[in-house]
Amino acid sequence: MKIRMILLSLIAALCYAGMANASELRVVVVQTADVPGYVKAIAEGQALLRSKGSAAILRVWVARYAGPEAGSIIVSVEYPSLEALAKDDTALHNDPDLKAWQAGLAKMRKIVSDSIYEELKP
Repeated sequence: MKIRMILLSLIAALCYAGMANASELRVVVVQTADVPGYVKAIAEGQALLRSKGSAAILRVWVARYAGPEAGSIIVSVEYPSLEALAKDDTALHNDPDLKAWQAGLAKMRKIVSDSIYEELKP
């Protein structure tokens, strides 16, 4: 239930911040002992994804006002479409560079939650 509140708060913040072209949002809650190193690894991954033609936008968040969940680390990945998400998913499973990046992340974190949200538009 607590993680759900963090996710809802993050989604509200992203909407307020203006996910300009995003229609799909992947939200990954992680535990890591090395937050600065993890943030750096995500930034490196963003550059790597861009070099591979990805449209994804990665952001790292920390839960500030979340009761006992304060300090939780959340990674949001914004996509313009399900097709873009599927393309990245395929690349993450097949591209050697992306697989190596993910292996490095796996050594730094434990995934607590991994969800995909679709924006509802009027």
